[in-house]
Amino acid sequence: MDGLGAFFTSHDPQPSLLHGDLWGGNRAFDNKGTPVIFDPAVYYGDREADIAMTELFGGFSSEFYDAYREVWLMDDGYGVRKTLYNLYHILNHANLFGGSYACQAESMIDQLLAEF
Repeated sequence: MDGLGAFFTSHDPQPSLLHGDLWGGNRAFDNKGTPVIFDPAVYYGDREADIAMTELFGGFSSEFYDAYREVWLMDDGYGVRKTLYNLYHILNHANLFGGSYACQAESMIDQLLAEF
């Protein structure tokens, strides 16, 4: 916990309204082809947390990420912060479902600790 700030030396997140559970299973298209998202767990946080979640379970299309980056680039260090943000979800899955999620969480923790 003492070193957590090191993940944010090149990033000053501004509070953003987040979906909170933005993965491929919570998006679809209506009968006209318009994209929709559902099943939110809304909160204010770092926008990178939502983008990180989109990459956790298979990701979205490359067009999604290209369009996002046209509007807002990711700050330096996002790749490491992505692991930090997604660790929460993996720990939650380990608690709920067990199995390989605990091993995945341990691997993510090791990756984060290696950054110090």
